[in-house]
Amino acid sequence: MPKIKRTRKTKRIEKIELTVVGLVLALGAYLAAPTVTHAILDIGPRLRTGAELFLEIEAMQNETRSFGALPEAEDGSPTQILTLPVTAYSSDVWQTDATPEITASGTSVRHGVIAANFLPIGTRVKLPELFGDEVFIVEDRMNHRYRRHMDVWMEETADAKNFGLQWTTVEVF
Repeated sequence: MPKIKRTRKTKRIEKIELTVVGLVLALGAYLAAPTVTHAILDIGPRLRTGAELFLEIEAMQNETRSFGALPEAEDGSPTQILTLPVTAYSSDVWQTDATPEITASGTSVRHGVIAANFLPIGTRVKLPELFGDEVFIVEDRMNHRYRRHMDVWMEETADAKNFGLQWTTVEVF
């Protein structure tokens, strides 16, 4: 018997034929004994354990839970006083990411939000030389290349551009 040369095309055809044969056999098995096929393939309804049901319910509740409730710190004296470069940003995709209205902590952007990589989310800060006694909360992050830098959120892009880069005193609470 002569040896048949197998090319890429014939190998691909053989794979397709095997796949079709497998699907036909699975369909035939399902038509012949659907309950056995369900058990073997683990498809269709099955009984869940209490732990599985608990996790599934908790996951569904988590989808409807609101995000953004950060702990409030008491007013007091600052724990750190730093001099840092501060810039401003707005909710433009070219300045942020694909979700410009959502902060890194999951809250919505608004007046009083600040981005900083070197402070934990929820840290309260004041910029007394620029904003007096107004309190800002770290709820967003910046590009990883900005280590000791802060970014104040502003509603208008023009305002953020006009703010520019300013070195100022930052009080961390």
